[in-house]
Amino acid sequence: MTNRRTILKSMLGFGALAATGMSLPAVAWADELADLKSKGAIKIAMSGAYPPFNFVNEQNEVVGFDPAIGAEIAKRMGLEVEIITTAWDGIIGGLLANKYDAIVGSMSITAEREEVVDFVGPYYRMSRAIFVAKDSKIASLDDLKSAKIGATLGETHELWAREQGYNVRTYKGLPELMMELENGRIDAIVNDDIPVLLAISKNEAPIRKLDVDLGGVSDQAGIAIRKGNPDLHKAMQDALDAMREDGTYLAIAQEWVGGDIR
Repeated sequence: MTNRRTILKSMLGFGALAATGMSLPAVAWADELADLKSKGAIKIAMSGAYPPFNFVNEQNEVVGFDPAIGAEIAKRMGLEVEIITTAWDGIIGGLLANKYDAIVGSMSITAEREEVVDFVGPYYRMSRAIFVAKDSKIASLDDLKSAKIGATLGETHELWAREQGYNVRTYKGLPELMMELENGRIDAIVNDDIPVLLAISKNEAPIRKLDVDLGGVSDQAGIAIRKGNPDLHKAMQDALDAMREDGTYLAIAQEWVGGDIR
């Protein structure tokens, strides 16, 4: 357990904070909602490399399910939204360093993360899956022991794959993962199932989901904010709950994901 927590804390970005000489506060000095109201805007972060949940389109705009959810929450709070893209492995470090106000980027809610941030939500479910090339001879979890497994750097899937003892290679995001798999530079990828299945369907990618039992692994995605902000947390949660009740959430999910993912 000690080693697991050490690995995850490194992934959360504590190293980046230490490098700047910053210490991690137990709580914020004051709830940040009033300050955001006075500024009239909230900054939300995501990787921008996780289609269809968040990605950069041909017009160089960050779009997808996550930006749409974040923008709607901001609107209901009377705020403008500013979207910031950043590397996933340091995204919590950036939040703690006050580079942005929230992470709306399909982040799994975990006990380790809850030690350093608070979560609004959850706002959708996610299930871990393994994908291989359509003509791959890999058919079981045992076959993966001698394989090269791709994962996004800093995701819970990377930690899981390492805990299984797999040979793990890390990448910036899903498009790169799928490209590496199609080009044969890795043998499998581990990721949430929905975005990969949608990408396979959209692009007719020669990739298939491995039919294996991962123990029903299912996570919930939450919106991360700094600790010590109960007013901000309530305002964001109230906005999210209202979206669910009036059908706005489902409309956003239908547009970007093609169905209800609650």
